[in-house]
Amino acid sequence: MKCNHKFSLVLDDSGMESLPRDPDTSLLNSTQAEDKDKCILSSDTFCLSPSLHERKTLPIDEKSPKSPKNPRGRFDPYDSSEEYVGVVTLPIQVRQKAVKKGFVFNLMVVGESGLGKSTLVNSLFLTNLYMDRCIPDVSEKIAQTVSITKSTIDIVEEGVNLRLTVIDTPGFGDAINNNESWKAAVHYVDQQMEKYRRDEIGLNRKNITDNRVHCCLYFISPHGHGLKPIDVNFMKALDQKVNIVPVLAKADSLTPKETRNMKAKILTEIDKYKIKIFQVPECDTNNNDPFRQQDLELK
Repeated sequence: MKCNHKFSLVLDDSGMESLPRDPDTSLLNSTQAEDKDKCILSSDTFCLSPSLHERKTLPIDEKSPKSPKNPRGRFDPYDSSEEYVGVVTLPIQVRQKAVKKGFVFNLMVVGESGLGKSTLVNSLFLTNLYMDRCIPDVSEKIAQTVSITKSTIDIVEEGVNLRLTVIDTPGFGDAINNNESWKAAVHYVDQQMEKYRRDEIGLNRKNITDNRVHCCLYFISPHGHGLKPIDVNFMKALDQKVNIVPVLAKADSLTPKETRNMKAKILTEIDKYKIKIFQVPECDTNNNDPFRQQDLELK
């Protein structure tokens, strides 16, 4: 009996022999297989499109705030390797502008002669502001009145420029009658504040020179029993205009117990006469703040 159907062996992709199939249906099966391959190819292409998109945006993701380079998982405004534009960069812009412009600090030192004002200022800023100073003799001291002297120096530390101006008041408290010796310093402070106010309301406000007194170190003699009348009058006249920092001069000449008693008595009298002195501002309540311990020690 003769069979009209022909069978053929077909090798698959793996090289294995597949089951015999009818040659008449092979054309149909191959067409369906091609259609199936096309469907698979188009499906693969559709599935790969997000991957290609991710591959294109990969460099952007590396610069994004969630970059794995940042261990904190957020944008660090002080990391120069990250490119970011937003409100978070405002502190950097303000800091760069301030550092480029520089800072001005005007310090006034007031006190009797021989209390170590010049030594303290030179120790604070590691400089010598009184190289050309000449000490007057007795006859000159008798005729001397309170005057105002200014010494300016530029200090650069780690790229930050500071123009320091020290205002001294030689002759303060050296006369026999010191009832009005404090008025020269008060007049100077009022004059500089009025000058700055006029510059502020003027048309050209870009190049204003700030000569106002930002801080006043008032030296109190350790050889007394608290504040003198001249001390009270001076601090009461300036406590609303300048940040006054009272300094117990030559405290190393006293024992630790005498120093504590002297400081307590001075603070009691300051509170009695309602004199407003500079208060160290409150630090952040966060315990991780590195300035918290320093703030407590200053207070």
